Amino acid sequence: MLTLHFAPNSRAGRIVWLLEELGLPYELNRMDFHPKDLKSDAHRARHPLGRVPVLDDGDVSLYESGAIVEYVLARHGDGGLKPAVDSEMFPEYLQWFHYCEGMVMPPVNIIVVQTVLLPPDRRNDESLAQAQKLLSRAVAPLDEALAGREYLVGSFSAADIMLGHSLFMANRLGQVSDDLKNLKAYVERIAARPAFEKAINL
Repeated sequence: MLTLHFAPNSRAGRIVWLLEELGLPYELNRMDFHPKDLKSDAHRARHPLGRVPVLDDGDVSLYESGAIVEYVLARHGDGGLKPAVDSEMFPEYLQWFHYCEGMVMPPVNIIVVQTVLLPPDRRNDESLAQAQKLLSRAVAPLDEALAGREYLVGSFSAADIMLGHSLFMANRLGQVSDDLKNLKAYVERIAARPAFEKAINL
């Protein structure tokens, strides 16, 4: 049985979404997004930095959401949610899968820190503005890539789980311009998927 160590409003939502899309059975260890849970000795034994997600699969314990997605697809995905290696879409799938943590999430992380996590007297307007500019640049190619497509590589894939979750969060933070019509419509399609709705509302 897979066990997912989870806290709401975190990257762990991606893994719930993945498991739900694949219809895999799993147990959820739900923790509060608070140091009393995440920085506890018990959780630091799972993740040295006290973060989520962490996935346990028998004797295997794994953290980093992208690594977990790739592991689950390889071990339990039965060939689903990604193009075949010889597909013409496979290189683009890999690009968008990794674009999430390489280009989109770094400025999103700063925006969350500067608008949510820090008290108002410790926030830095210059850091926030710079992160917003970087995020705007990062999402523009996605709006172009989605022109005429329902999902990033045509059919729904794990690249959408990685990027879709991040773009939903960016949009919820008010960081996706209404001018990016393809991206806005994409976020709406993501939000309407039953597996996503379950993951985001835990």
